[in-house]
Amino acid sequence: MKVSKGDVVSVEYTIRLKDEPVIETSVGESPLIYTHGQDEILPGLEAGLDGMELGAMRSVIVEPVDAYGEVHPEGFFEVQRDRIPAEAQRIGTKLETTAPDGRVVFPYVSEIRQDVVVLDLNHPLAGKTLLFDIRVVDIQRDGRQLVMGMQSGRDEER
Repeated sequence: MKVSKGDVVSVEYTIRLKDEPVIETSVGESPLIYTHGQDEILPGLEAGLDGMELGAMRSVIVEPVDAYGEVHPEGFFEVQRDRIPAEAQRIGTKLETTAPDGRVVFPYVSEIRQDVVVLDLNHPLAGKTLLFDIRVVDIQRDGRQLVMGMQSGRDEER
């Protein structure tokens, strides 16, 4: 049986960036569980999982357009340095603030200059190509669970 729209799918994954170490993994932890075709995960990852069989492994390259998008210059803004707590003045620090429209936003410290701190509202993985190593560990269809048969290596219903 292959992953198709409407299936509840469990996946083990490892995410890397090109020429960088692992940035996140579910191996040895709880798998990612999502409903296929419901836009619950990154579009590029979902496309890579489409049609995979139970137990199958695959490497999927997800370009920014199908992940967290490109970096948008309008996502950067400057704040007077004295308005940012000294302990938060480190590149990569995630902050919480209120936007002019009242929404709570979570910018990251992008740059520290003489008098200002540059904050970035883009997702930290925006503009990056993601490399996923994935394995389908469970498929549920119409309330039935499919598992790998231990003896035969074939899919069985439960």
